[in-house]
Amino acid sequence: MKVMKKSETTSKSVDAYIARAPGVAQAKLHELRAMIRALAPEAGEKIGYGIPTFTLNGNLVHFGGYEKHIGFYPGSEAIRVFADDLKKYKTSRGTVQFPLDKPLPKTLIKKIVKYRIQAQTRKIY
Repeated sequence: MKVMKKSETTSKSVDAYIARAPGVAQAKLHELRAMIRALAPEAGEKIGYGIPTFTLNGNLVHFGGYEKHIGFYPGSEAIRVFADDLKKYKTSRGTVQFPLDKPLPKTLIKKIVKYRIQAQTRKIY
């Protein structure tokens, strides 16, 4: 009997989440996941709060797929820091919604993820 590593079961959980997401959201979830992986290859991946979560010295970012939007959860500090850039999106305390009928704002997402990586890396010292 093959014993699976924790990373293998975690990855399959995220894969299963994406597979169960509304069809129109799936491609964007794959795109977002790949973007985050490229920026933070050392980050872990799990299901947290029922949605895909990247971890780096704690939670880095979460994301989820819904019928009309992609939810991106970088935390309340990042939402405050990037408030001007996020004006055209629906936001709340720690989340932003990217509409499914528009392309993901890749440059903005990359800036936010890089910010979160720096914030989480500072926590180590």
